[in-house]
Amino acid sequence: MKIEVRDLECGYDKKTILKNINLELKLGDSLCILGPNGVGKTTLFKTILGLLDKMGGSIDIDGRDMGSISRKELAKLIAYVPQAHVPPFPFKVLDVVSMGRTPHMSNFGGQNKEDAKISEEAIDLVGISYLKDEIYTEISGGERQMVLIARALAQQSQFLVMDEPTSNLDFGNQVKIMKIVKGLSENGKGIIMTSHFPDHTFIASNKVLAIGRDGYYKIGTPDEVVTSETLGDLYDIEAKVEDVYEGSVRIAKVCVPSI
Repeated sequence: MKIEVRDLECGYDKKTILKNINLELKLGDSLCILGPNGVGKTTLFKTILGLLDKMGGSIDIDGRDMGSISRKELAKLIAYVPQAHVPPFPFKVLDVVSMGRTPHMSNFGGQNKEDAKISEEAIDLVGISYLKDEIYTEISGGERQMVLIARALAQQSQFLVMDEPTSNLDFGNQVKIMKIVKGLSENGKGIIMTSHFPDHTFIASNKVLAIGRDGYYKIGTPDEVVTSETLGDLYDIEAKVEDVYEGSVRIAKVCVPSI
């Protein structure tokens, strides 16, 4: 199964934001999208999710035009992790995670024991079991982000679309989420995520899409795309991409600005 995007043009209010976007994501791939604010990363997400109508080109899922797939079936194929938000009602954390099971329920049925088990397992995987009885609106922004990731995991979709999944997390939880993302792709999930941290691409991605202004974009492996030249084009800074070694073994690859 794969998502194929061909010559995609997307935007809103008849305004084109991105055009001629081509990418392919198979199960087991992890694609990280980099780029400055305002270049259309979220617009691309919403178009792939079917929340915005495409303005041109095609989006196929397993050879089927996305427009021919029902919303319920699409939810079984793609789960979305937005940036942390605050809902209008004070649900418990477990209740929020359990909402991920909605596409798998009948129109007139509630959750069964299997749904409850899957929700609990998703909470355990993210490491927030201690929060499950807390009120979602009363926990921190970083904790809410972890809850939204658990909700997407409970949805058991083939692909996960994650909008800056580490944006509200401290360094320790950022690393933890990147490890979870890497583990999910290694176990056959397809991942699309955005990040403002180029070094995350080397931790958890095998593909990178760099989107800049004025129609610039580049796609390839992290080593091919995340270079000093590309980061300079994207962010208008002098940047360095450096290997970090422990003895003769490379243990990390980091991106740092030249100061």
